Amino acid sequence: MTLEPTSAAIIQLAWARRLGLDDDAFANAAARLTTSAADPGDLGNRITRVDDAARSLVFLRLFGVSALVGPQWALDAAAAIPDTELAQHVTLLTITRSHGGHGLGSSALFFADDLPLQQPSEELTVSQGNPEAISLEGLCPPDDVNEVGLQGLEHRFTIMHPEEDQPTPVACGAYSEWEGILANMGVLVAPPWRRRGLGTLAASIAAHEALASGLTLQWKADVSNTGALAMARSLGFATGGLHASVILG
Repeated sequence: MTLEPTSAAIIQLAWARRLGLDDDAFANAAARLTTSAADPGDLGNRITRVDDAARSLVFLRLFGVSALVGPQWALDAAAAIPDTELAQHVTLLTITRSHGGHGLGSSALFFADDLPLQQPSEELTVSQGNPEAISLEGLCPPDDVNEVGLQGLEHRFTIMHPEEDQPTPVACGAYSEWEGILANMGVLVAPPWRRRGLGTLAASIAAHEALASGLTLQWKADVSNTGALAMARSLGFATGGLHASVILG
């Protein structure tokens, strides 16, 4: 699916606030590119913000406009590096090695302002409780748990499988609100229940709850997580950019 033109502006506003930039920073940069026939990869068009107290270095490429936020020494080191290289986690690690840069990685960004509704083939029980989400995390590999971060997504919708003694959590779609504008989503599925469409269904449930609350959907997936990337596309999300970051010291 494609985004409405106004949705891109809303997404840019949310990220500008998230990065501590002026509300119109991305819109103004995009307008300059449109009117000047400049190369979108021109280093002079990159938005930067110095934050010498930052505990991370963040690079964002959003709808053709890039931004870099971090300490002055990091911005100086990145000044001559093209966006295509900064989007790679290894480049940020190289820049920050002497300052203890580590972790986080690079993620693809997907967005949606509407999605087709996924209908279950049978009646399901969906829990919005925290204990069910915690139980589901206990059934999943730690790497998956850390990447999705259900505990940081306050709105959780866990699909429960009926058992004779105790219902079992099998999949959870969740989101947190960013700047009152975006619903940053995540999906976790217990390994025995994967490849059965439950992740897609859980994501659809959470997505439509977020849309009903007036939020625009955001899906962030590690660039190496082929399953998450494929799920975003199958749900109908549109590609919007790349996000890369490292923790400092």
